[in-house]
Order: sequence, then structure tokens, then C-alpha cells
Amino acid sequence: MLSTSLCRELVSLRFNRSSWYNCRFRRHYGASTHHDRFKILFLGRDEFSCDIFQELYASKDVWQSICVATTPDTRLAHSPLNSLAQSMNVPVDFIPPEKPDFKHWKPPPPFSSPGPPQNHMLITASFGRILTPAQLELFRPACRLNVHGSVLPAYRGPAPIQHTILDNALETGVSVAQMLKRGIDKGPVWATATIPLSRDATFTSLRDALAVEGGRLLVGVLREMLAGTAKSTPQPPESPTPHAHSITINDAIVDFDTMTADEIVARHRALGHQRALTTWMPCGTRLHLYDPALATPAHIRLWDPARGPMTPGGLTYHKPARTLVIRCAQGTFLAVPRVKKEKRGTLEAREFWNGVLPNPRLVVGEELRLGGNPDAGKGSVE
Repeated sequence: MLSTSLCRELVSLRFNRSSWYNCRFRRHYGASTHHDRFKILFLGRDEFSCDIFQELYASKDVWQSICVATTPDTRLAHSPLNSLAQSMNVPVDFIPPEKPDFKHWKPPPPFSSPGPPQNHMLITASFGRILTPAQLELFRPACRLNVHGSVLPAYRGPAPIQHTILDNALETGVSVAQMLKRGIDKGPVWATATIPLSRDATFTSLRDALAVEGGRLLVGVLREMLAGTAKSTPQPPESPTPHAHSITINDAIVDFDTMTADEIVARHRALGHQRALTTWMPCGTRLHLYDPALATPAHIRLWDPARGPMTPGGLTYHKPARTLVIRCAQGTFLAVPRVKKEKRGTLEAREFWNGVLPNPRLVVGEELRLGGNPDAGKGSVE
């Protein structure tokens, strides 16, 4: 039997080894103890960041103070995160509204001094700005977290939710990753969660679902950091997974020769919250398509086989359903209930068709040919 003094020495040795390991872990990952909760600077802007911030704000066991940095409200742009933070009496710091000026922005105290404490935490979610190395250096490497709307490394980039829908993916998810100086979404991943993607998911519905999951995931990571149990996994340096580039005006342009009706509907689900899909009439007038859907068998039976196959981009009016029907790639059909001509008001399908039907230059054989891009090559990027 061991003596009492020897037992005490063994217990002390075990305790000291455990303490040494936990201290080393916390020092490496920038984590803190339960007695030193985080001081958080949260950077965001839209509804995605709002839902994440609400979950974070409600989890007061992980933070002792919290501050928001976002864009100021202007005549043309509004920051939902600003309104949310002010309604909660959370301090708000405004960044410069113009992107080029952001590189000169300095975080508010206590986050503006070099040599940051272990409990200073930077969190971004759909922020819309790229942090400079100097701004990132105000926080320890593992205390720079980004909540990204995909399962990294897939869909790195500023528009992961839109591109996930555009690709008709079967599942997606959200990640909490460390921000690197050479890539905001290329750092080690602390946690991920996956969700199935329904065939009728829109940007708004998917954004909200991912934000709720992302908020829970973020809080879980912070709790593990405080407990000294958090672990991260490096991303592969080069990945063949899809990239999510910024959405431009050209992404809303449909090409009936190459896109199927299903692909066009997916494009509407991904971008419809931002802008209507765009094509052109034979006269060069821009035409916006509203609420496009897959045509039903009843719509498709509209065409008489004796007339021969209809070329992609051909449009006609289906009177029983009061909708325009457009032929797309691979013999698929699109139903469009409303359209809008450039510099004109929105028209129901019947109103639009009655307006173009008498014009023989536009309608040939009860068909109007859509397509072409008169603006091609002009660099019309948002």
C-alpha cells in the first residue's frame, strides 16, 4: 500500500502535468479560462450576421463585453445589424462606407492596441470587407473567427449561399474558421455543421437556416475555447472545390440556348432577392422575368407538333394559365407570370402579350424570340 505522502506527490504530479498541458493548449489557441470570458468585437452587416449575433448575445456565459462594427446607414444602403445592435443597447462603431477607405479603419478601444490580451476576440459574419493584416494583428491568431455559409473548403468566397443554390447542391452547411492574413476563409476550421438542401430553397430561406446553425456553432466553439478543449483542422492549401465569386449583373442574365428551365429557376431562387433575371427582346429592349417556374405538362402541350420544334428562346402566351411560356435548352420549358420591360412598369403576362402581339417585327408565327445581349463586352459589373 502506498504511503499517504507518496499518494499526495503522485496526485500533485498528475495535477501539475494536466495544468501544464491546459496552459500550453490555451496559450497556443488563444483561449481563456471560465474566469476570463471574451471581450468580443463583432463585424457584420446583413440578416445573416444578425441571426448569428442574436445567438451570441444571448449566450452571456462566453462574453463579458461585446461591441459591433458595421457600415453606417445611408440613403442607398441600410445595415440591419446596426438597427439590431442599437435596439439591444450594444455599442456600435461605424466603418468607412467606401471600401477603399476601410484599410485605414482602426477598431474601437479596447481592441485598437497591439499586444492583445488572450480574451480579445474578433468575429466576422457576412461583413463584406477584407480585413488588412494590420487590423488582424490586433487579435491573436486563434481569436480571429469567421462564420462562413458553406462547409469549407467548398465555396470559399463572398457569395457561398448563392452559388450553392446555383449548383443545385444536395447539401450545404456552415463553418467557423480562423481568419488568415492571406485568406479570410482559408484558415483552420474549428467546427462545421451540414444541412440538406431542398429543391425549392431560396437564398433567403437558406440564409436564415444557415445563420441559426452558424450561431449555435459559434457559441459552441467559444465555450470549448473557454474550457480549453477546442480543436481545429487545417484546410488543404489548394482545393478543387467550387469557388463562390461575387455576384455581378451578368449572373442574372439567362441564356436559353445553354440553360435548362431547371437551371434558370435555380438562378432565380439564388438571385431573385437581389434582382430579376434578365433577357432581351428582338428590338434590343431589356426584359426582366419575375417568378419563373418550371412549365407544367399543360403548358408544354400548347405547341402543335405540326409546327416543328421550337428553338430555345421562343416565347408565346398560354391563355388558360395566363402565363408566358419560354423554350429553354434540352427541350425544357419555363413559365413566367410577370415581366418588366426596361424603364417600364411590371406587366402581367396577358398585358405584355397583348402589347407585343400586333407588332409583326416582334412576333412571328405567334412566337417572340428572346435572347442576345446588346450590352455584352461593356463590363457591366455590380
